[in-house]
Amino acid sequence: MSDRKVKVGVVGLGNMGSQHLVFVSNIPTMELAACCDIVPEKAQKAGEKYNIPYFTNAEDMMKSGLIEAIIIAVPHYDHTTIAIAAFEHDLHVLTEKPVGVHKNDILKMIAAHKAHPEKRFAAMFQQRMLPIYQKIRQLVQRGELGAIQRINWIITDWFRSQAYYDSGSWRATWKGEGGGVLLNQCPHHIDLYQWMFGMPSKVRGFCGIGKYHKIEVEDEVTAFFEYEDGRTAVFITSTGEAPGTNRLEVTCDRGKLIVENGSIKFIRNEIPTAEFRSTTKQLFGTGPVWTIDVPFGAAPSTPLHQLVLENFADSILNGTNLVAPAEEGLNSVELANSMLFSSMQGETVNLPLDGDAYETMLKGLIANSDFKKETASGAVAADMSASFGK
Repeated sequence: MSDRKVKVGVVGLGNMGSQHLVFVSNIPTMELAACCDIVPEKAQKAGEKYNIPYFTNAEDMMKSGLIEAIIIAVPHYDHTTIAIAAFEHDLHVLTEKPVGVHKNDILKMIAAHKAHPEKRFAAMFQQRMLPIYQKIRQLVQRGELGAIQRINWIITDWFRSQAYYDSGSWRATWKGEGGGVLLNQCPHHIDLYQWMFGMPSKVRGFCGIGKYHKIEVEDEVTAFFEYEDGRTAVFITSTGEAPGTNRLEVTCDRGKLIVENGSIKFIRNEIPTAEFRSTTKQLFGTGPVWTIDVPFGAAPSTPLHQLVLENFADSILNGTNLVAPAEEGLNSVELANSMLFSSMQGETVNLPLDGDAYETMLKGLIANSDFKKETASGAVAADMSASFGK
């Protein structure tokens, strides 16, 4: 077995980037080779701590020849420019969530990757490593549930205070983040949703803009999805509710799947709904059911982020399939964009989303913002670097 290690550079040393320095240092198949942050003191401190070269400009790190892969943990809008530059420098890329702010940005990233298909392009969707979600996906893909009729997912345990939003001048702004709960808190669950159930064909979103906080982006979302096969779904999320809820309910021909409090319960029809509905002589009531606690593996003891990084390295070294190819990040961002676009337009939107129309809308929101902040200034740039994360 080869003892070669992937030489990795981390750009963005805020909350999440600092954690990636730790993760990479703990992975036998990775070598922490360089780090970068626009705040000189932060870059120097990390460089000295890990005894590695440090940079204040990502381009300089990428062309240094010190690294062969880059981990991107910078503010959302910069994911696109850094990823494209990394491919041009012949580097493998792993980016934090969301992969990009809007559909068109991700399409640019995908195009850059296609020009360098030998390079790996991964996303930090670490929730895919949890056995509970792997089991749900398995049940769906194997047809264990039968035809799905409706999906309800309430994810309102993302409570954030006003103090949280006030802690960074970039937070919860169209110019700084490009969105609210859909782009910052909930991307993992939107990714899990499309990973488990696929993409709908129509979206109708209702977004509360600054409903609970003094912010200019969405802090509450209720969305209705329709699929080509007739199934429907309701997706609800918020940063303004306490105590919150995380409950997934899947109504299907063979019964009902309930996922809550770390368990999967399947209330299974002895006779599938469609058959019982068409053959029973009863005027009321339903058929007999079994209540099953669906088993799944224990959560890994290794940090989930580290598992994704290990998979990234294994893919580079041995050609292993990526757990979370970044191209799939297009789906979750397109869903998030669709919910916002539908709400702003006041109508149902068809998927695939018109990326140009969404980008035009987003630029208009930035230009007409009532919460304009000097996000181009060094002070704010430093603030973004220092505190970037969930």
